[in-house]
Amino acid sequence: MENTGNKRELEGVVVSISMQDTIRVRVDTVTSHPRYRKVVNKKKIFFAHTKDEHMIGDKVVIRESKPYSKNVRWVVISKK
Repeated sequence: MENTGNKRELEGVVVSISMQDTIRVRVDTVTSHPRYRKVVNKKKIFFAHTKDEHMIGDKVVIRESKPYSKNVRWVVISKK
């Protein structure tokens, strides 16, 4: 396995496959509100580069990478 340094890896769900070599991945996180201590669900969309075929709803793992374009800063490393 290659040395990836301190690059983040996130697990998410594919929400769009309409672009060429790029998919949109939604990453859900559960955090606690700093003041009220209520559990808050947060979600964020990441653009990830891939050459593989994916379907909407697939679970994937993405990793930070070099910039591929203005918005694409992540790459898909595996399918779950």
